[in-house]
Amino acid sequence: MKVLIVGAGLGGLCLAHCLQKAGIDVLVFERRAQNGDEHAGYGIHLDANGRRALRSCIPAPNWAAFQQKSTTAGTQLFFRDTNLRVLAERDDAKVSGQPAREVERRAIGRMELRDLLLYGLADGPSPRIRWNSSFSHYIQLDDGRVRVHFEGDTTEEGDVLVGADGANSKVRQQYLPDVERLDLGIAAIAGRCVLDERSLEGLPTEMINGSLNNIVPSSRGWMFVSSWNLPDIKSHANKDKKSLQMVWAFVSSQEELPLDVDRLKPRELQQLVIQGIRDWSPALKNLVMRADKHTISLIPLRCMPFLDPWTPSNITVLGDAIHNMTPMAGVGANTALRDAELLTEVLVDAAAGSLTVTEAIGLYEEKMRLYANNAVGLSRRNAESASSGHVLQRRMFRTLLRAAQTFPVVMRKTTGRSAMVRQ
Repeated sequence: MKVLIVGAGLGGLCLAHCLQKAGIDVLVFERRAQNGDEHAGYGIHLDANGRRALRSCIPAPNWAAFQQKSTTAGTQLFFRDTNLRVLAERDDAKVSGQPAREVERRAIGRMELRDLLLYGLADGPSPRIRWNSSFSHYIQLDDGRVRVHFEGDTTEEGDVLVGADGANSKVRQQYLPDVERLDLGIAAIAGRCVLDERSLEGLPTEMINGSLNNIVPSSRGWMFVSSWNLPDIKSHANKDKKSLQMVWAFVSSQEELPLDVDRLKPRELQQLVIQGIRDWSPALKNLVMRADKHTISLIPLRCMPFLDPWTPSNITVLGDAIHNMTPMAGVGANTALRDAELLTEVLVDAAAGSLTVTEAIGLYEEKMRLYANNAVGLSRRNAESASSGHVLQRRMFRTLLRAAQTFPVVMRKTTGRSAMVRQ
């Protein structure tokens, strides 16, 4: 069996490793050059599902590198008012009754994770990645295989084609042309700053130890704040040197933002956030003011609709290519890693002859839709709640948070994951 993967993102690379471990021939095609520009992002939190899938898929040296490069993000999720007082705290270890090491989140820079996934695929005598390969279209062949065409009139044939080419997936557009992303009318303005003594002033310990923090005002607006270690780009002599960095994201309905917000420069976006939190804690305003201007950007929030069943074939999709979601649940990358693990399991069965390729992919897509629809739905609900400016609704939510803090049963039912991690 030969599997062709379009897209060298996290999901595609993880799938390639997993297939290669299983002895299945695999090639990855990436439209960028090997050293081409890549969005640095802010970081990724891997939960228990994501870590399990990653460990299952990648070789032992890559897993060791992940353990070394990642840091704990703990098990706690905080909801705070605009003066940073705790409204509610959710501890996943307490809620689940499991040891903290089993349910903790691990934080890692997006580029660090991608680099360790490239190891073993992009190097060696027979690299599995072909750079500068921009997907054009595919053709189903009479013998049941698929021929993939790339710009520049190059082609490759295989038994299976996997679109792992992101939210604007060209593979999905040909495979499932009716499945289109929804614009939610919500936007986040996000930025990042390096934490030093001055920027640490007034911040609770739980805001600088990797825990997830949501700032919930009594009316409109919402802010997500979290920290983690990333490589210090100013330290060229010592590549292992880390700097503690903080990401913040201010979420709002687009109706509350200027009509030309998509044309505003980073400094203007920064001033927009400062105006929106003018009555909030000075420590939060300080974080926004000290953000690196190059990292401040507008993120329109979009997501996939509910995924209904479709007829399977030897073409499929994974990750953002099929279940793109808002960052407001922090599970996008985790879900892509689950896809890689599940898809490998069924393709191994197909390679062994216990399933046909179509049956295997149909089984993958059926199971994937179940957890993907749940994840997309959670991220959308979180985004819509965060952007709501209805004062009564927001006050009811804050009251519910206080009740959840007092009664564990309420906590389990009402405080689903809420996180804004740019993935």
